[in-house]
Amino acid sequence: MARNLEHWTGCPRPERKALEGRFARLEPLSAARHGDGLFSAATVDDAAARFTYLPEVPPSSRADFQPWLDTAQASDDPLYFVVIDREKGVVGGRQTLMRITEGMGVIEIGHIYWSSMIARTPVTTEAFFLFARHVFDTLGYRRFEWKCDNANGPSKRAALRFGMTPEGVFRQAAVVKGKNRDTAWFSIIDGEWPVLRNAFEQWLDPANFDSEGRQIRRLEELRPKRKSNDQE
Repeated sequence: MARNLEHWTGCPRPERKALEGRFARLEPLSAARHGDGLFSAATVDDAAARFTYLPEVPPSSRADFQPWLDTAQASDDPLYFVVIDREKGVVGGRQTLMRITEGMGVIEIGHIYWSSMIARTPVTTEAFFLFARHVFDTLGYRRFEWKCDNANGPSKRAALRFGMTPEGVFRQAAVVKGKNRDTAWFSIIDGEWPVLRNAFEQWLDPANFDSEGRQIRRLEELRPKRKSNDQE
């Protein structure tokens, strides 16, 4: 039965406030404070490959990067946050809250750039979790979206690992860098979040990591198996 939303009044817009975790800290992007760190993250050895599906390209110089920083800092949607590796104290990437539709309670994570400095580490898993927890538990949104180029296998695998539900592919949805983009859609809705939150909290618990910092149980193992899309 559909939920009665007769008294639905919408959600607040996200604020520019830091979100703190054990491995990661998300800070609203500041060109002055984060510019050098973001430039370093955007110019590591494999940066060009990681920018393949983003609308921009890696900056050619620090000066060339400044206009992008200024624009990103001023933007309310997408709302940019930098991802800081708390252990190393360095900026490892950025992500945004975007397509913010407060009246419908819908919001998306996008413009994700997780450099090789943090990719495939607990930092990125917690960076996603901090956004999702903020969206559902603090702001009260009903739907949290992830969209990516259907050719972007790593992005689709990440969405599935995080417990998002695949919703299909919008064919010829965009043109990016002169190429067609078929867009794959994923989402979490509010009724699914408590189970997923519990899995994230168990995975991020210090007891789930050995003395070398390696995970003991995989994130997928900590939630009920819901779909065949869950990664083996």
